[in-house]
Amino acid sequence: MRPESLVEDHTIYACVMGSRAFGLATEGSDTDRRGVFLAPTPLFWRFEKPPTHVEGPAEEQFSWELERFCELALRANPNILECLHSPLVEYADATGRELLSLREAFLSRRTHETFTRYALGQRRKLDADVRTHGAPRWKHAMHLLRLLTSARDLLRTGTLTVDAGDHRKPLLAVKRGEVPWPEVEARMARLEREAAAAVHRSPLPAEPDRRRVEDFLVRTRRASALRPS
Repeated sequence: MRPESLVEDHTIYACVMGSRAFGLATEGSDTDRRGVFLAPTPLFWRFEKPPTHVEGPAEEQFSWELERFCELALRANPNILECLHSPLVEYADATGRELLSLREAFLSRRTHETFTRYALGQRRKLDADVRTHGAPRWKHAMHLLRLLTSARDLLRTGTLTVDAGDHRKPLLAVKRGEVPWPEVEARMARLEREAAAAVHRSPLPAEPDRRRVEDFLVRTRRASALRPS
């Protein structure tokens, strides 16, 4: 089976991500599409396994096979968790809707470590830009501030909110380069401190509900195996 066919014929969940999902889109913003496909169980009985992810077939489209998606979500991968919480869902069949009903099962205090680690990598790139060019890539600085805000609020409330909401205007000001870099740095440092303080009082569990997610995956694989070709 062609990888593209897995996306075209077996997608269970599809959404829009990026600036449009974050509420930060402007004229000319791309439409980034993300999705999850369920590879038919008989494909796993062959020596050559189905792919864990597929890029395309449309532009700016990327999809994960369900098991890989769940694995990354259980590890609290920021991109995967935000994909599950996109406000712009384009498609979800019965399996996709059950996946969405499990969103809270993937959330845990692990998010502090993974979001912080991801943010640190992005911050190093911004610092390198400042050293090399005298200024960061402002769009990337904006998205890092948004991510840090989202992580802090998640740890405080137990709810992951993707849309920037009331933070839209100040974030877009950063994107336009209207906020001095030292002030942006100070905001980032404050958000990091607030997130670290929130971990200890977070309503999130220490670990995700791996058993619940695995039960969903096994049932889904079994149903696929019993489905007529």
